[in-house]
This record gives sequence, C-alpha cells and structure tokens, in this order.
Amino acid sequence: MNSPRRSRIVEEDLEYISRAPLPWERLSGRTVLVAGAYGFLPAYIVEALLYLNEKNPELGIRVVGLCRRPEKAQRRFAAYRDRRDLVFVFQDVCDHLQYKGPAHFVIHGASWASPRYYGRDPVGVMLPNITGTLNLLRAAQERGSEGFLFMSSAEIYGRADPAYIPTPEDYCGCVDPAELRSCYAEAKRVGETMCVAWHHQHGVPAKIIRIFHTYGPGMALDDGRVFADFVADVVAGRNIRLRSAGTTRRAFCYLADFVVGALLVLLRGDPAVPYNLGNDEAEISVRELAELLVRLFPERHLALEHIPEDRSGYIPTRVERACPDTTRLRSLGWKPRFGLEEGFRRTVQFYLEAEQ
Repeated sequence: MNSPRRSRIVEEDLEYISRAPLPWERLSGRTVLVAGAYGFLPAYIVEALLYLNEKNPELGIRVVGLCRRPEKAQRRFAAYRDRRDLVFVFQDVCDHLQYKGPAHFVIHGASWASPRYYGRDPVGVMLPNITGTLNLLRAAQERGSEGFLFMSSAEIYGRADPAYIPTPEDYCGCVDPAELRSCYAEAKRVGETMCVAWHHQHGVPAKIIRIFHTYGPGMALDDGRVFADFVADVVAGRNIRLRSAGTTRRAFCYLADFVVGALLVLLRGDPAVPYNLGNDEAEISVRELAELLVRLFPERHLALEHIPEDRSGYIPTRVERACPDTTRLRSLGWKPRFGLEEGFRRTVQFYLEAEQ
C-alpha cells in the first residue's frame, strides 16, 4: 500500500503513534465507525488508523467516517482519496443512523467544541452530545461493538475548587445549568451518564475520555480559543494579540499524545470509567504561552500586543486554572511525549510549511 502525501510533521506524528505499545491486533479486520470524522481530534484518529494499515496491511482496519458535509470530508482527507479502507456516511449524527454495516468499534467525536458556538447555537452544541450519543450507543448495542469511545471534555468540571486542581476524575465539578456556556458542559455530562447507563443495562463497553486543551496540526486557527489565536498570529507574521492580563493557566496536550491516549482508553480502558486526557506536565499561563511563541520564532520579529476584548458570539470561561490529574490514564501506560516548546514549534511549522 503506497503512503499518501502528507506533511512532514504529520508523517512524523503518525509514525510516533504507530510505535506506541498498544494492542493494535485488537483492530485487525475490524470496522471502526468514527462520528465527526473531519473534526480536529477525530480526523487525526482516522489518519492514525489508516497509517496503521500502511505500516501493516495485514491489519485490514476499515474506517467508516460519519460526518455531515462531503466537501469538508473531501478537503480534510484529500491525501486519502481512492482508499479502500476509508468510506464515508454523510448525515447528522442526531438523525436516524443510515449506516447499517458492522461497527466493531465506535468513536463519538461529533460535537461543536469551540466557544464561538456556545452563544450562537447552544441547541446545536447540545444535541450531538445527547441525541447523537443515543443514536451511537444504540448502534453499538445492536451490533455488539467491542468498544465505544465517548469524547467528553474537561468542561464538565466547570469552575473547579482550587483544592481539586490538578483535578481528579472523582471530582464532581461545579457547573451552573442556567448559564448559557453550560450548554456544552451539561451535554457532555449527560453523554457520560448515558455511557454508564448503556454499559450497566445493555453491556455496551463504553469508554469515556475527558479532554483538556489539545492543540496541533489541523486545528482551526479561527475557532476563538486563545492558543489557536496565538498560532494564527505567528503564522500570519503579526504581533501576538493578548486580550487580557493572561493570568489564566491551562495544561496543553499535543495532538499526537492525545491520539495515543484516546486509542489506549478505547483498547485498554475500563468501561463506564472516565479518564482525564491532558498533559499535566505542560501547564502554562496564557501570557507565558504568548511569550513562549515569541521566543520560539525570533526570525518572525514578533511582540506582544494588548488589544480590547471583542469576541462576538464567544462566551469566555471564568475558570482561572485547568489542569488534569492523569494518574488513572498513566496507570494504563500512557506518558506524554511532547512538551510545550516542541509541540507548539511543530504546530506552527505545520502551517508555515503548508503555505509554501
């Protein structure tokens, strides 16, 4: 099987993922249904699965990408045209599932994640995580799926008590259901509870990952999140625009480390048990991140620039610090490989090389 044309950064990431000590043999001859397939996080999982086939054609993994828009799928997976191991089903995950084939593993990553949508389309934010989760859990139940992965979020913790940061999975969170931004967090919480219910009542091996800030090649640079804004500034060669004092702190996980963690939970994790997925070794303040990016690319002659807050439709978080306790995930054998400097350097280089 010939390797498709990919960027150098992506090729190196996929090679790293493929070398992770995971039980890849469990995927041999299996069909993996990935909902939200062209989304930032699910798309890299799709690429990783296809790369595994390239490295070992005998695996014979078949990927079914469920997504809404053919043009977006064609653009995102342009390097994989005419692949026999990748097919698409175009529909909204909230509608009755049209796909009737096997689904040995199901990965549910169909969801608006950008804060830009919390104010513009809160209903559209909620439904894929509730109705969509219902449809996929039923499909997994009917097909006797061997694994189901629900991509939840650290947002479910809300404004965590500082005494519980780094935050363990048994912290129940502090979310105001009457706050508009909670459309995302509460929908994820419902999705998690549905996974637990379907496992206990119907035996669906539903695994849950709570995703903290993740960045890397392919992320939308206009989605409104501050780290994406900063990368967009560097790529455009303009000063990094800081809209606040930059004192909030976040733990940032590089995309390749995320994929290893996600697939590890799918293949080895316990059902109905949430796993934090984020790099607790890479916590930094927003201002420090901006300063780091300036230092990483001195040849672009950038500086920090404070500008007035203006984010139409964007509902900012009031969480001052977010960092996961990853003890549970590390007990499965996960360890992040990419630190902040290497991860953000690779991310920016991906976009710079794409422009050449």
